Amino acid sequence: MNVATTVNQSNAVPLAQARAKVGLIIPSVNTYSEPQFNHFAPEGLGIHVARARVAGPWKRPLPDMAGEIADAAKLLSDAHPDFIVFHCTDTSMTQGPTGEGRILDIVREATGIDAMATSRLVLQALQTMGMKKFILLTPYRSNKAVIDYLDAAGLTVLRDRAMGLEAKDFGSVTPAQWAAMAKEMDGPDSDGVFLSCTNTTQIEAIPEIERLLGKPVVNSNQAVLWGCVKRLQGSLAPLKPMPELGRLMQHLN
Repeated sequence: MNVATTVNQSNAVPLAQARAKVGLIIPSVNTYSEPQFNHFAPEGLGIHVARARVAGPWKRPLPDMAGEIADAAKLLSDAHPDFIVFHCTDTSMTQGPTGEGRILDIVREATGIDAMATSRLVLQALQTMGMKKFILLTPYRSNKAVIDYLDAAGLTVLRDRAMGLEAKDFGSVTPAQWAAMAKEMDGPDSDGVFLSCTNTTQIEAIPEIERLLGKPVVNSNQAVLWGCVKRLQGSLAPLKPMPELGRLMQHLN
């Protein structure tokens, strides 16, 4: 397991001056969350990351991953974040609401720090944007676990596409390709588009998709940033507008 400290984005203050801090447990195969969070995070928000083998070829039943999740959380706790996010959409949704809750318990019990999961923040973002029926696009081999999770929450995936890629190839799909797929699959029956995965270029496609469709877009990394900023905005104020993250970032209250 490798732990990376905060990498300052171009508009960030030095780490010692961070006014709020977030800890992320990300899959060991993930190469996109760190640069994206450090690029898009507002000034004053420190991002700390610990890796764990919880996705891709390492995805397995929760009891087999519990110790590794706890170890990653303990390492993050040494940075004293305001909270810790288990940041993997597919893995947390695969566990279902009960297993997802157990993941958060593992983090809290190991650290005494509050915890959130990408899956719950995505759900909150979809509900905030009024997206009850929508298009789902992912790089995964199968979308079944994601669709089952969303269905249990009373949401409807109208049409979906799983690209069937290996984790190491998730980033090969460009923002323009995500936007083209969204335009192709959208219809008058959809409330918007959900781009599921933390290890892709999807976040960069949000403004273009919203422009093309005139509908909201939710992405895993965007939803987690939104959830973090929403909870920490008192420490981060005044916040500058974040139009590059789409309509969701207009809903912080």
